Amino acid sequence: MFLSVCAFSLMDLVVKWSNDYPLGQVLFFRGFVGALIYFLIMPRERIKNFYHTKRAGLHFLRCFFGLIALLSIFTALRNLPLATVVSISFAAPIFTTIFSIFFLKEKVGIYRWLAVFIGFLGIIIIAEPGFTELNIFYIYPIIFCLGMAYVAISIRQLSRTEPVWLISLYFSIAITIVSLTTVNSGWVLPSMVDLVILSLLGIFGGVANLWLSQSYKFSEVSLVTPLKYLALVFAIIFGYLIWDEVPTLKTLSGALLVILSSVIIFRREIQLKKQVSVPRHD
Repeated sequence: MFLSVCAFSLMDLVVKWSNDYPLGQVLFFRGFVGALIYFLIMPRERIKNFYHTKRAGLHFLRCFFGLIALLSIFTALRNLPLATVVSISFAAPIFTTIFSIFFLKEKVGIYRWLAVFIGFLGIIIIAEPGFTELNIFYIYPIIFCLGMAYVAISIRQLSRTEPVWLISLYFSIAITIVSLTTVNSGWVLPSMVDLVILSLLGIFGGVANLWLSQSYKFSEVSLVTPLKYLALVFAIIFGYLIWDEVPTLKTLSGALLVILSSVIIFRREIQLKKQVSVPRHD
């Protein structure tokens, strides 16, 4: 989990740095390089029929909502302080809890409803009511949370029959295809240094999701989940050192409530002997 958090944090850093490149071009590197990684790790016996699946419809929905989430978080990272985006992104389990009622027919008790209320309160504190012209971009990390909430549920369903690498590979291919439709919108020829940095975006994103899945597979959720909140520490450090961003007391207070909400949800999941894995930028 620690390695996954580090990789996701570095990926966020590259996305924020890439502001001089069109969003579609940045997406291409995330998808294409990520797909190459999954091709390298897939079992040899699946190379000829790697695309085989009996759940194409669910893969499509996972990719569709994943793309919405990815576009939203990339847009937010380019227009908001790093720590603010990371803080709001912690709210994904809140929406997963709500969606699980409708898609998985799960029963949500008073403790998790309390967690949902606390989480929404934290989001309001960070984003401020009204979404004025100055803070309209705060809606993008919230859209990211909504998209990732459905992604988490679809991955939970897909993982019963599909290998992790195939789920991630389909998504990387989808990112690549969508990004190629933006070639005529002003892609920029990167320098050799920038090419390496943009390629790192796909590498960090690809390995981060694999490490996240492995951490939940081989370790108890109660042990690995708290480590993901180190991402906020990294965001504060990177934001300050590179962009002179200093998180406000409002942001930190709201982040504390969102984190508290997420912890309550995970603790209740553990007590109910269920596991919720919410990957980022998968």
